[in-house]
Amino acid sequence: MSILTAENLYKSYGAQVVLEGIGLVLQPGERVGLLGVNGCGKSTLVKILAGVEQADSGTVLIRKGATVGYFSQEPDLDPSLTVREVVAEGLGEWRVVHKRYEEISTLLENEEGDIDALLEEQARMAADIERLGGWERMHQVESVLTNLGVSKLDAMSNELSGGEKRRVALARLLVSEPDLAIIDEPTNHLDVQTIEWLEEQLVNNFSGALLFITHDRYMLDHVAQRIIEIDRREMFSYRGGWEAYLEAKAERSAHEERTEANRQNFLRTELEWLSRSPQARTTKQKARIKRAVSVRDKGAPEAQAAIAKIELQDSRTGRTIIDIRDLRLEMGGKVLIENLDLCLSKGDRIGIVGANGIGKTSLLRAILGQLKPVAGTIKLGETMKVGYFEQARANLDMDASIFENVIGNRGDVQVGKDTITPHAYLGRFMFARKRVRDKVSMLSGGERARVALAKMLIEPVNLLLLDEPTNDLDVGTLSALEEMLVSTVATAIVVTHDRYFLDRVATGVLAFEGDGKVVQYASAQQALEGSKRSSKKAAKAKAKSIAAQSVPTGTGKRTYAERIELDGILDKIAAGEEAVEKVNAELAAPDLYTERGSEVPGLNERLAVAQKTLEQIVERWEYLESKD
Repeated sequence: MSILTAENLYKSYGAQVVLEGIGLVLQPGERVGLLGVNGCGKSTLVKILAGVEQADSGTVLIRKGATVGYFSQEPDLDPSLTVREVVAEGLGEWRVVHKRYEEISTLLENEEGDIDALLEEQARMAADIERLGGWERMHQVESVLTNLGVSKLDAMSNELSGGEKRRVALARLLVSEPDLAIIDEPTNHLDVQTIEWLEEQLVNNFSGALLFITHDRYMLDHVAQRIIEIDRREMFSYRGGWEAYLEAKAERSAHEERTEANRQNFLRTELEWLSRSPQARTTKQKARIKRAVSVRDKGAPEAQAAIAKIELQDSRTGRTIIDIRDLRLEMGGKVLIENLDLCLSKGDRIGIVGANGIGKTSLLRAILGQLKPVAGTIKLGETMKVGYFEQARANLDMDASIFENVIGNRGDVQVGKDTITPHAYLGRFMFARKRVRDKVSMLSGGERARVALAKMLIEPVNLLLLDEPTNDLDVGTLSALEEMLVSTVATAIVVTHDRYFLDRVATGVLAFEGDGKVVQYASAQQALEGSKRSSKKAAKAKAKSIAAQSVPTGTGKRTYAERIELDGILDKIAAGEEAVEKVNAELAAPDLYTERGSEVPGLNERLAVAQKTLEQIVERWEYLESKD
């Protein structure tokens, strides 16, 4: 039985129709990616499916008893709760039962109330905790937050940045383990390693159905079993990930072209016959006339969704674009960059990767002269004209229209050797004439990103500084941006987490690895592998530090809950060891590599997860044993 069925969904905002006649079915455990150009209604659709908004007409049926989790682009967190408490909300009934269990433990330790009644209630609570997932659920909260790059677990949620709030909300959804997870752009504000961890969680550790919007094409390939696309207010379904989608869509487009060519040939033949005005009007001929008129009046099918046409207004430049020597940047007493040397020539496109808050944007600001280096020099070529694409879109006037933001008081626009009208220029960024007077505040995130691109590229530039340009953009616009950067031999420094974008565009990569260390790599894959090695070293050092700090001093005592947890933890260790042995046995099967080679990657991933789980349980046991 399907977990969700939607039929004939219709939604409009004033005169603008967003969804019309949309329907889809999701099966239990199915992982589905949702695509479409910016502004086609993807976010509106998922809000309707999640029950956050109501359709003007149509139905959405959720299987009885099924739970639905929704992750929005702008999550709403309770400002009175800490990060840990917000994510613990995702534990639902477990959280309520565990909280009551701790309250009873406190009463018993203080010998308050009816002891027998409290012991009886505590036993019931302990049984409920085991039924609802065991004593490790709160550790799951901390583990998910850590893997998503959230370290301030006891900070109040209203103190977080926008990106931090998104990661906390995503952690809450993951620990809630709903029957259906609906996720809108989960990879925005996540670094590459965290995205790969999220992909592993969704593929190997999440058993519910998944509907997700993303522009991350590698994520679509790794996670999606099916892709559905909203195109011209219709919905099309394709089996497989990104590569399979591209092949199937190309075939559909070719079929539409063949169908239209056949229709035009039929029309031409029939209309030529009609124009000869034959004398005899038999029943057969009348049917022929009726058929020709019907096809003629039907008209051509609506063109497929437009793709942005992005061009760079190149400005003449010398051989050296930018020369950075021995650069040291600090902020708030923290070293962001130490001894960085970087020299860019025309056509160099450098990708910048690294964890959030590590200094990537600060490098761009230093190049722009907005942040003064502590040491070192940054020299730009004499004829440099820099185009800056800002992550926060702060250079856009939200109360002004698209036209006012991009065109202003300009007349015609020079694009290469061509002079085009303002409306034609905006049309290249997929803004129809009837929409150019819309306020930017009314646009989707992806549409705002297109406005920012149009505004930046309307002037001649010879160095592009792009800070997270891939956030929110649809894949068609991303592809157009990639093509522009490569085909025009543009010089660019790009901060992005989009691995597909980096692989297509970057001629080199700067990896920010922490403590001021910035390493240059030839490719995104080399940068990722190097970053993983650095992360492992840092994690081991941190673990040793924590272990040293947690050595018992004679004052640490186990709580009642921890004593209960310790009593059952050896059984969990045994189960963990058994899980590791089971996967190892499957990997050792004689026919695995000769007949079932496709299963090897999945088994290796299962082994890594089982080993990590066992390691966490053993660490918890050692910690509990160290207390009195």
